[in-house]
Amino acid sequence: MGKLNWSHNAYYQRFLIRQLPTPCTRVLDVGCGAGGFATELARRVEHVDAIDRSAVMIDAAKRAVPENVRCMLGDVLATPLAEGAYDAIVSISTLHHMPLDEVLPVLARALRPGGVIAAVALPRPDLLRELPVESVAVIGHRLLGMAFRILRTRGRGSWYAVEETHDVMPVVLDPPLTTRQVRARVAAVLPGARVRRLVFWRYSLVWRKPA
Repeated sequence: MGKLNWSHNAYYQRFLIRQLPTPCTRVLDVGCGAGGFATELARRVEHVDAIDRSAVMIDAAKRAVPENVRCMLGDVLATPLAEGAYDAIVSISTLHHMPLDEVLPVLARALRPGGVIAAVALPRPDLLRELPVESVAVIGHRLLGMAFRILRTRGRGSWYAVEETHDVMPVVLDPPLTTRQVRARVAAVLPGARVRRLVFWRYSLVWRKPA
């Protein structure tokens, strides 16, 4: 199984990029890790602020990102963010580490009117309601893992390869909320937000701030 592993986080980067508003010149990447997604964002927008509370990850990100990415060591809940500063705020596999009722208002204030919050995070398993999705995920993970491995060995790109820094990433804690519970929490803070379960052990959250 190990040889068939691939990065679900990298796989969902394209989904998040499709959520970026137009125009979009300044983006905040919350929980940037080693800077892989910030680098992709920097190819599409003028400026990216990439924040992570892990010094190891920020050091790795600083070595990887282009000049239009500013790497910030800190907790987004404790770091002052200018009101309305960002066109979009994105996050991959970070929101489940934080209380949603605390972090979402912080992000919403930092977003300009018409801006977008787009995140992908891990839900707690909910087998009674999501067994079909879980079954598809297990089969799909293996099938896509084989396809991606073949493409990589033929020199046709990285195809969601696990990053070299994966082994030094902070330990992922068990997510506290199911997708259904996340949807209820988010609705109370960000009316109109869309929360849905994704196939590969993630949920998505997308919200456009009223203009």
